[in-house]
Amino acid sequence: MSYAIVDTLKRPLRDLRLSVTDRCNFRCRYCMPEEIFGADYPFLPAENILSFDELERLTRLFASLGVKKVRITGGEPLLRKGLPDLINRLKQIEGIDDIAITTNGSLLKKHAEALSKAGLSRVTVSLDSLDEVRFQELNGNRGSVKRVLEGIEAAALAGISVKINMVVQKGKNEQDILPMAHYFKDKKHTLRFIEYMDVGNSNGWKMDEVITKKQILDIVGQEMPLEEITPHYTGEVATRYRYVGTEEEIGIISSVTDSFCSTCSRARVSAEGKLYTCLFASKGYDLRTLIRSEASDHTVCDTISDIWSHRKDRYSDERANGRQVQGAEKVEMSHIGG
Repeated sequence: MSYAIVDTLKRPLRDLRLSVTDRCNFRCRYCMPEEIFGADYPFLPAENILSFDELERLTRLFASLGVKKVRITGGEPLLRKGLPDLINRLKQIEGIDDIAITTNGSLLKKHAEALSKAGLSRVTVSLDSLDEVRFQELNGNRGSVKRVLEGIEAAALAGISVKINMVVQKGKNEQDILPMAHYFKDKKHTLRFIEYMDVGNSNGWKMDEVITKKQILDIVGQEMPLEEITPHYTGEVATRYRYVGTEEEIGIISSVTDSFCSTCSRARVSAEGKLYTCLFASKGYDLRTLIRSEASDHTVCDTISDIWSHRKDRYSDERANGRQVQGAEKVEMSHIGG
């Protein structure tokens, strides 16, 4: 049983993002601010989180519908015990060509070798500053830059391809754009700048806090000239630029000022098994109840196919056209990863 599906805008289902936990050991202001996600926050109980068997089954079914790439997210995915075992199991699924994780990097040094042996292809590390004081201010006084950088190098030494994501916020860390660019150019790791987005309901997002793609390009390009290069594939979220005269590059993810909704092929499954068809979705579809029932693979596939075939999400396009409702509820990014 294998067939490709498309949504109402003819976008195929190609990428699956699996959240394996809603917990994180950081409290980044734009994602899980401490005053909301405090000691008494009701995180999911263990019995509500999908097991590795359930995640493997779902991935196999998504692969039969056209998914080629899987990204493991959280919360912080490396908090999930035994994660290399899950990666190894997913790696065996026919049709899955690529497996990656997104992590804050604080636990990466400890797990890099095991992740590599399990078959992990790529890792994306979130790092918003090289300045220790500013880093602490941004992440709720958790972790350290040194520890994250050690994790990055451990992953690279283990043979895992590494990219770094930096969320840029006006008045918070725009002064770190050039230091980050210089550092990772020298280290030969691709750095991707992300426009500060209105994900979830708890980060207090305002448009005037966004450093735009054009501004980032101007800041970097004035000191290190850039040239745009072609995407690796249709639907790539980052616009790619190469430092002139080198093979080193940066990327910019600009869903606020330069929407890429038209080529979005990503589905997201939260830790408790809800399917979300957009990063900015207001509701998810319960797959956990279905797969914990006696539903056949065929029934689960039909359900996923029906959800995707009715998908019409284009949030960033609509935001750009001024058609978004202020204050509309959205799923928290910490619940479904980036």
